[in-house]
Amino acid sequence: MWWRSASFILDKPDKDDAVSSPESRLITSPPLSMADTLQNPNPNNISAYYQTRAAHHGVVTSDWLAQAQAAAEKEEVTSESSLDSGKAFSVIDEFNNWRKQPDLAEAVAAIRALAKVISSSEATTMMELEIELKTASDSLKAWDTTSISLTAGCDLFMRYVTRTSALEYEDFNSAKSRLLERAEKFGEISYKARRIIAMLSQDFIVDGCTILVHGFSRVVLEVLKAAAESRKLFRVFCTEGRPDRTGLRLSNELAKLDVPVKLLLDSAVAYSMDEIDMVFVGADGVVESGGIINMMGTYQIALVAKSMNKPVYVAAESYKFARLYPLDQKDMVPALRPIDFGVPIPSKVEVETSARDYTPPQYLTLLFTDLGVLTPSVVSDELIQLYL
Repeated sequence: MWWRSASFILDKPDKDDAVSSPESRLITSPPLSMADTLQNPNPNNISAYYQTRAAHHGVVTSDWLAQAQAAAEKEEVTSESSLDSGKAFSVIDEFNNWRKQPDLAEAVAAIRALAKVISSSEATTMMELEIELKTASDSLKAWDTTSISLTAGCDLFMRYVTRTSALEYEDFNSAKSRLLERAEKFGEISYKARRIIAMLSQDFIVDGCTILVHGFSRVVLEVLKAAAESRKLFRVFCTEGRPDRTGLRLSNELAKLDVPVKLLLDSAVAYSMDEIDMVFVGADGVVESGGIINMMGTYQIALVAKSMNKPVYVAAESYKFARLYPLDQKDMVPALRPIDFGVPIPSKVEVETSARDYTPPQYLTLLFTDLGVLTPSVVSDELIQLYL
C-alpha cells in the first residue's frame, strides 16, 4: 500500500428463454422500464444488477464532487420515505426509493435503507433491533444474489454498526441513537467514496496521456471528470462495451466535458494498445486475492495490457470488497444478461450470456480506493480489517 487515508475500518471503543421457433431464435429481451426493474428485479434469472444499469441508461446527472462536498458539510440527503401514513415500513421499498437516483450506487442505497430500519424500528431491546437489522440485511442480499457490491455493502454495514459499545448501554434509547448515528456516518462515508478516489488518482493522470476505459463506471467517470476540471490535457479511448454499449454512455459524458474521446470496437483493444499509456477500469467486486470481478472483457484487456507493459488501474469503493476467492472464470455466481445480436440466431447455437469475468491480481497494477492506493497484494489485509 502506498498511502492510507482515514477510513471506516474502526472500531475504537468509542435464460431469459429466447423467443424461439423450431427454425430460429433471437437472444433478446423487451426493454425494461425503471418501474419494472424495481418491482421485478430478477425475472427469468437475469441479473438485477445489470437490469438496473440498463434502466439508468444514459443518465449521470449529478456533480459528484459537489455532492461529496455537501456531504462533508453534513448537508442532509433525502429520500422518499416508505413510511406513508397507514403503510408498514418495508426495507425493499425504501431500498427501491433510493435506487431511483441513477448516480447512487446500489450498495449505498442498501446502506441508506438499513439506516432507515433503525430509525423506524419499534424494537424495545437491543436483541430485537439486531434481529430486525439482520433480517432486513438478509432480505436485501436475497433481492439480487448476483450483486457483489450489494452483499458486501450489507455485510460491512452490519459489522460497522453493530460493533460498538452502544450494545452495552443500559438505556435502550441511548444505544439505539448511537447505532443510528453510526449507520448515518457509514452512509456518508460510503457516499463520499468516489470523491476520495478521484482525488487520490489525480497524480497518475498526467498531461498528454491516453487512457483506455472499458464500459461505464461511475467512479472512473468521476476520476476523469476531476482530471478534466483540473484542466489536465489527456484523451480517452472508450471500448464500445457490447452488448449494452455502456462505452457509448461514457463517451457521451466525456464529450460533454470537452475531453477528447475515441470510441473503439471491443475487438480493437490489442490493435490500439500501443497508443495507450494506461488502462482505467471500475469493478463490480474486489475479491480476497486482490483480483477483480467486472464487466465482461476486462480480463482480456488486462491480458493485452500486461503483455505490452501498460499499467492497469482499478477504481473501486471499499464497500465492493467481498469475501470471495474465485479460482477461475466459472467459480462465481453467474450474472446473466439478455443479448440482442440484431439478427435471428439459430436455435442450435449456444450464446454466452454471462455479464462479467474475473481478472486475477497479477494483471493489475494498483487499486484506487477510499481506503488509499493499494497494491493487489494488500487487499487481503484490508479485507481482514474490514470484516474482523
